[in-house]
Amino acid sequence: MIEFILLSRRGRTDGNFRSLREAGRLDVVYQCILFAFFTSGALRRDVIFHAILGGPPRPPLHLIIDGRELRDVRTDERTWEMILRKVLSGGPHPGIHIRKESFQGVLRAMMRREIFVLEEKGRDIRNVDIGANPVFVLGDQVGLPKKDETFALRYGTKISIGKKPYLAATCIDVINYLLDLRMKRENANQQIT
Repeated sequence: MIEFILLSRRGRTDGNFRSLREAGRLDVVYQCILFAFFTSGALRRDVIFHAILGGPPRPPLHLIIDGRELRDVRTDERTWEMILRKVLSGGPHPGIHIRKESFQGVLRAMMRREIFVLEEKGRDIRNVDIGANPVFVLGDQVGLPKKDETFALRYGTKISIGKKPYLAATCIDVINYLLDLRMKRENANQQIT
């Protein structure tokens, strides 16, 4: 499984909002979900996406989307606005769960996993050996707070997709692309031997 953890510092923690953008930038969370799961005509079933929401009224809230269970979704923002409103109001949706859990609590639970923290000054991802079950940690449009980045680096390694700051959703898309390339090479090597 590939897991992404997004810290959304201002993401609203209930369904009382008019639009994702006005809900503490839940539009950033939506964009990350889109790039974490959707390919042309298919869903990635080997991905789990976590968003730690830190906005009002009851932070922190841990939103978990499990690709193995995810159903009844499309790529458009309106669909995700309705899904997130329903789930944050306490309603169910296949593959989406909510827990009362902090960013540091989620990382502690994964401390035995291979954790990578995305940051421009990290090691180039192309030169990093990434195992079969990686966890990638990202900040929202504001970035990770220093204390949370420092905490994440207790368990993980700082890596980069480039020296420029990229949108969190772009980082997820690039990571999925690089992991797809790696899998394609591994499959080609297995067919040769």
